Formats: sequence, structure tokens, C-alpha cells
Amino acid sequence: MKETRSTCPYCGVGCGVVIESSGDQITGVRGDPEHPANFGRLCTKGSTLHLTATQAVTRQTRLLQPMRRVQRGAAPHAIPWDAALDEASTRFARIIQAHGPDAVGFYISGQLLTEDYYAFNKLAKGLIGTNNIDSNSRLCMSSAVAGYKLTLGADAPPACYDDVNHARCLFIVGSNTAFAHPVLFRRIEDAKQARPALKIIVTDPRRTDTAGVADLHLPVLPGTDVMLFHGLLHIMLWEGWTDAAFIAAHTGGFDGLKAIVRDCTPERVAQTCGIAKEDLLTAARWFAGMDGHSHQRGPTLSLYCQGLNQSSSGTAKNAALINLHLATGQIGKPGAGPFSLTGQPNAMGGREVGGMANLLSGHRDLANPAHRAEVAALWGVPSVPDKPGKTAVEMFQAAADGEIKALWITCTNPAQSLPDQATVRRALQRAEFVVVQEAFATAATCDYADLLLPATTWGEKEGTVTNSERRISRVRAAVAPPKAEGSADAPRHDWQIAVDFARRLERLLSARPAPVAEPFDGAQDRPGPALPVKGLFPYSTPESLWNEHRESTRGRDLDISGLSYAMLDAAPQQWPLKQGESAGRARLYEDGVFPTADGRARFAAAAYESVAEPRDARYPFSLTTGRLRDHWHGMTRTGTLGRLFGHVAEPAVQLHPQDMARRGLKDGDLVHVTSRRGSIVLPVQACGEVAPSQAFIAMHWGPEYLSGRGSSGEPLAGVNALTIPAFCPVSKQPELKHAAVKILKAELPWSLLGVAWLPEGEALAAREALRALMPQFSFASCVPFSSPAPVDAPPDATRTGLLFRAAADYAPDPALLSRIERWLGLAGDEALQYADPTKGQRRTMKLVRTGSEARLDGFLLAGDTSAEAWIKTLLQDSLPAQSYGRLLLVPGSKAPVEVADAAKQRGRQVCTCFNVTDIAISGCLADCRGSDDSRLAALQASLKCGTNCGSCIPELKRLVRATAATAAAA
Repeated sequence: MKETRSTCPYCGVGCGVVIESSGDQITGVRGDPEHPANFGRLCTKGSTLHLTATQAVTRQTRLLQPMRRVQRGAAPHAIPWDAALDEASTRFARIIQAHGPDAVGFYISGQLLTEDYYAFNKLAKGLIGTNNIDSNSRLCMSSAVAGYKLTLGADAPPACYDDVNHARCLFIVGSNTAFAHPVLFRRIEDAKQARPALKIIVTDPRRTDTAGVADLHLPVLPGTDVMLFHGLLHIMLWEGWTDAAFIAAHTGGFDGLKAIVRDCTPERVAQTCGIAKEDLLTAARWFAGMDGHSHQRGPTLSLYCQGLNQSSSGTAKNAALINLHLATGQIGKPGAGPFSLTGQPNAMGGREVGGMANLLSGHRDLANPAHRAEVAALWGVPSVPDKPGKTAVEMFQAAADGEIKALWITCTNPAQSLPDQATVRRALQRAEFVVVQEAFATAATCDYADLLLPATTWGEKEGTVTNSERRISRVRAAVAPPKAEGSADAPRHDWQIAVDFARRLERLLSARPAPVAEPFDGAQDRPGPALPVKGLFPYSTPESLWNEHRESTRGRDLDISGLSYAMLDAAPQQWPLKQGESAGRARLYEDGVFPTADGRARFAAAAYESVAEPRDARYPFSLTTGRLRDHWHGMTRTGTLGRLFGHVAEPAVQLHPQDMARRGLKDGDLVHVTSRRGSIVLPVQACGEVAPSQAFIAMHWGPEYLSGRGSSGEPLAGVNALTIPAFCPVSKQPELKHAAVKILKAELPWSLLGVAWLPEGEALAAREALRALMPQFSFASCVPFSSPAPVDAPPDATRTGLLFRAAADYAPDPALLSRIERWLGLAGDEALQYADPTKGQRRTMKLVRTGSEARLDGFLLAGDTSAEAWIKTLLQDSLPAQSYGRLLLVPGSKAPVEVADAAKQRGRQVCTCFNVTDIAISGCLADCRGSDDSRLAALQASLKCGTNCGSCIPELKRLVRATAATAAAA
């Protein structure tokens, strides 16, 4: 067995991992105990990474060779790499020569490595001469970038993870850290346990698991953060809690801000934000460090993420929070500072190389002529274009309008993740040429590609990433990329694809004009496979790209001129790390000097503005989106594992119980959720975490898992059919966190449920086949699940299954039901069936015998699904079923007593690692005595929950408290 140190490809915490491999197969993963981001810890997602790289997953989900569509909507067919890159370069060259460089656009990803990012940035801005290159980091971090630059002078988070251990107050705002950054949240839990006097304030409209550890939860109304921050500063000024000496010595613009916050009185703020005045006063005192424990001001660390960033006022929100740190001197010292938590594994690296439409390499600004000249000189080009590029939302709007003719999409899934999916899909359909460079063929965007280019992914790549605390880590390949059976081609590294394409395009753009009128037939204007390694793209390794990036940072705020691959191979390093230095800097601005013209930070005097789309009588709910604990983005990777669906099994919209009662809704009822841009259908779920008149849908539920057919016949597009494309005027980040919606019960009398265990090598392929059938219904969802098995069980101890759910106004053609049964493995002599076509009723059961026992391996209920609870339990728990043959086919919901009891005891999974349910936890806690901490310890000793990755610990603590409260009430 070989071990390879690398970095986790999920969130911006940047956890180190040790990959175990045998030959060309990854066999295991564990946290790297020497990596300073996680010291060996991993969350649920990270600890199951190796399971997403098995041969079965690879064969069914990976894009393994270049594919070309002869026409839109057709099935793609394999072509050689040279032919694929020749077609891409020729088509791009024609469009550029006919319509200019701004007729093409590149949409790339915060999941790329820094070297990949650098190659694409130089390709667009240095070779083609367009700034139409943007990243999905626009959806997560651009407001944080703009906020830092506006106030502190540079895009540089000034704090580090260790500051959690020094803070006397943690101000967590717009972040469900327990779900989005679980390993960092473990540090927070440890800090609170070690120092009970640590005050934790959580500001979030929902009472999340993060809010569960708070000493003070501020459930502000969506979009009111700027008013909250101004109100806190108003109180600090009134009470004399600001740091006048720091303000005078190190800042500017405070008088303008004071004029704005003067009117933000506690009464007005409390009313606007929907919180109590007393809580506002407490928060101001704690944030200012005046908690009464000593005469010295205590340090405050702010942690924030998408709740501030994904807003039409995102820059103002970020800047208003930083204002509080500047006003109280809470920056540049241990335990203090505004710390934005990066959403993706290398959004920071992308920002460093300027991989966005308004940035240049080394934190340079596109609007600055001197900065453009510096980059042009480094690249050896006459100039860098000065025309602002199209940002993410603008780029797809331009493509929908016909302004952008060609799109190159890399390592991101805009057909799932961008807001206003109707416009996104129109853009993908109207564009003359769409290239999708991707590791997974299952991403929704792949359906729109004319050309699919297979990329390597985690465990196969070499390069670097930068995490939230400015720490650069090496990413290393443990195995070679897989190949399609019978093919000599294999996926290539993202930087390599960009460089190979750029060399071809450079040759074409410098040669005679390419013909425009004739369609590409794959033969003409080919430069041939033997290309000279010179020109603008002489790179042969990722290190050669990184060295040029390093040079671009010399003399800048992120100077890494003293860093090398050799140093990174020894240990991850934080920037800046200048030539001659041996280590980076943990904290910035300790000397009070900021990277501005006069060395002073700037207060931002931004007035409060409400959300772009307030709720009203027609759309009375505020919809927000957010993360699930065990999933990542569009789930192209995490969605391959049924075990990661145990915590939240299916899509749902969550409402407050009062709102459900008023509308006569119960758990599981289907509802139409409708905004001004689109509508989707999904089950409703009562949730006390959600405030009245608010709704929550997880951001992950795109068309790969949630679909159906709209009233006009178009396929439904998942949660982002609802979200709004309005964006912050400064950062251009869209307001994904808020949309006004209405919610009405869906009267769909005919329903279907299909559930089946499938062979490991067929389940994910069957899911893709079933996804194609989902638009045949008014509502449909399809998700995997797995058998209960601890994380340390051998691979063959876990079974994989699929759950397909649908509803419609009437029963569909029986042939469609037969297709569903076939993909669920329910066709054949082993299946028992009852059908009544006149009533739209159908039941199919597949029993598998082993000796004298028979177990249910799959079933389909159509028309009448009322028996779901007991029949699904029979299957998922592998209970003996030989005595229920006739009952399984009888319409109605009546269950055998013993199975009904088992269904009641099944519960909801809390611990993914050891498959421990809430019912088991509550039963165990009923017998535990002592303090909350001792009861939690006894629970962990008994059931092992929370003893592996620890992602479930916040929920375990909530259940401990709830059980204690219930016992006290009894």
C-alpha cells in the first residue's frame, strides 16, 4: 500500500489528507495529523472521499474520454484528444476573428488548482484579449473580496484558525459553520469547552446547529445585516466602547460613517431586524470586548460566509462588519479580526492569480493602467484588455442575448448552481459552441455541451491550493487517471488542457483568418499534433506555471517570492512569505499599517438597503438556501454515495409548523414553490429552525435529483429555478440567499414510489437513466441510499439502492412504468405484480430467497403509495418477508404488526459514520445521568456516534439538551 499526502477537495478549511492506494486504485483516506488546518480531523465528506473513487463509481459517473455531439440533444460520441482540441481551437478562432475576442467567455471554478487557474487567466486575458473569464467564486466569495479591498486595501483575510483559541468573543454571522466548515467548527467547540467564558454570538435567520452552541442567537430577518452592524456601532459610540486612539492613528473616514449610523437607534434596528433591543445591547458589549471579565478589552473574532456574501448588498454587509472591527481596534492581534470563511477549496488561489473578470494576477486591479502594464510585461504581450469582463450572471445573460457566442465551462455546473435557471438554460441553448471540461459526466451542464473534455480530479492531480487562512498546501496525485475500457485516451489535467488548447489557438490567431461560413467538419485548419513548446504557453509541469504565478506576486501584499514547491513539500505555508523569509505570517496588520496609499484603513459609509425582492402579498415567504451537513455543491461527487443521504434522505422545503398549520399542510405533502422566475414541486417539511414566513431549501437540489415538468411542458430545474439574478453592484455577487416565493399545496392525485437494492456497478448508471425520465412527471426525485453499516466496515458490507418518487395529475402510460421497473431491477420472473390500469394502480415486488427466507429487494407502488412506511422498512432493514407475499400486493396502508413496530423504531440518521438514529440516541439518553457533558460522553461510549469524524456532535449536543428538557418537564 502506498500513502500520499494531499488536500481535501471540498470546503475552504483546506484539510490535509493521507490517501492510501494500491496500484491505480485509491483504497482509503484519513486526516493528515501533521497538517495545521485540521491536525488529522476530517468531516463526513472528507472521511468518505475514497469511496467516491472506487472503480464502480468511476465506471458509472466519470467522463473518461473526449466526447462530441454532432447536434444538440444527440448522444455524444468519443473522439481522440487531438481531434477534440483541434475542433475547440478552430471554432474559437473563427468566432474571435468574426466577432471579436469578447464574443467568447470562460466560466471556471474555485475547485481548480492555482496552476489551472493561472493557465486559464493567461489564456483569456493574455492570448485572446478578453476579460470575459469569471469563476463560480463569484457566487461565494466576491463580496468578501470587495469588502476587504474597500476597507483594508487588499483582499487578504487578516486572521487565522488559531485565533479561535485566543478570542474572548466569536461573532459568527451568515454562516452555518457546523455544516459548511465542520472541522473548523470542531475547533470552536474545543475552544468553548476549554474556556467556558468564551462568548459566542450567532447571527442567522435560522436556528441552525451552529446557533445551538451560541450564548446569544440573533435571528435577524433576511437581508438586514447592515442595519444590525450599524446598530451595534451606534450603541458602541453611545456607550463609549469604540477605540478612539486606534481610529485616530490607523483609519480614515469615520466621520462619514458616524453620520449614517446616527439614525440607527436600538429601537429602529430591533424593529427592522426583528430582534430584541436587549439582545442588541448584549451583542454590542460582547463584540466591543466589554464583557466585564477584565479591565482590558477582550479580542473578538468574526467568522462569516455566504449569508453576508450572497446578497445584492454583499459588499456593504462585509464592509459594515469590518467597520466594527476598525472602530473597536479588533484587528491585528491574537483572537481578533474579520475572518471570511472561503466556500471552496481554492477560491483563494483563484483570487490570487486574478482568475475573475475584474482582477489580474497578484491581487492587481484590472482598472489600474499600471497594474495592466505590469501583467502585460510579465506575460510578454503588448497589453492586457482594459474593457471590464462579464461576470458570472452577466456572462450567461450575454450568451442568452446572443452577445457571447462560445462558452468554455470548467469544473463547475452552472445548469445547477447559477440563479435564474431559465436564463442560464437559454444561454446554453443559444450559444453557438459550448465546451464543458469536467471530471464527472453526470453534471447537468454536460447535457448542453457540444464538446466534453475529461479532466482529472482529486487523487489524480498535482498542484497547489490556498485555504481560508492564506495557507498554501500541495495537492498530490496518488494514482494515474483512469481510462475508458478499450481506449488509449485518459482524462488530462485542467492546466494541461488549457495549455494544449492555447497553443493551438495561438497558432491559429497568428495565422491567416479562418473561414467563417463553413461548418467545422473536423478536418480543416488543423495545426496537427506536433506543436512546438514555445510562445505564450511553454509550460510542461504545474510547477512551471506556479513559478510564473509566484513571480507575479513579488512586491505585492501576497508576496510569495520566498516560497517554492520544495518548501511546500515540507509543510504548508501561509502568505505573505517574501524572498529571504523562512515562514509566512499568521496574522496581518499587527503594526496597524494597511495596504492603502496612506497606510490607513478606510471606514465604508454604506447605507442600509433591503433585499432586492421583498416578500409581499402575492409572494409572502422569504426563501433562503444553504448547505446540508453531508453534501457538497451540486453533489457530483457526494451524490455517488448512498450513505451520505442518510442524514437528509430526500429534497424538501422546510417551513415553520405554524405556517404549515395555517395552510393545512402536513409533512410529506407536495407543494408548488413559486417565484417570479419559475416554479418547482417538492415535499414540505415542518422545521422549528425556520422562522414564520420564511422557507428553506438546500442549495444542492438541482435537476440531477429534483425535477419534473412545468405547466408549459418544460423540464423543472431544481432550486435555482426560483433564485434571483439581482447582484451587488460592486462585487457582482448574486442574491442567492433570498427570493420572495409563494407556497401552495400541489393537487397531484396520482403518485409513485420505487425503491430497490441494485448491484454496486449498476446503481449510479440506473440513476442517470431514471433522471432522463423525471421530466415525464409533474414532480419527480431520485436519490441513492445505502444499507446501515459503520464507516470502518468492509466495502462489501454496504449495499446501494435507489429511491424514485413521482407524482402527476393522472396515471402515465404503463410503458413508462415498465421502464422505471426495468431500471430498478424489478422486471423478470422473480417479481410479483398487481395491476389495475382502470384505476391507475400498480404494485410490483421483487423477493429474493436465501434458504427458507425471502427478503424484499425492490418494489414499486403506483397510484396508491400509502403502504410506503412499512414496505420501505421491510426492504431497508432487510426483514424476513416470506410470509407477506399476498399482503404486499393488497392496496391500502395496513401493515403487519411486527413491521409497523420496526418502522416506528427506524428513526432518522444522525451519525453517518456509525448509522445511529435519533430514536436510538433518545433511548440511550433516557438512561444517562449527570451533566450534559457526561451524558454526551456516555452516549458516545454506548453508541459510538460522534467518535469518528465528529460532524454529528452539534446535533448530538442538541439532542442531549432536548432530552434533558423533556425529562425535566416530565
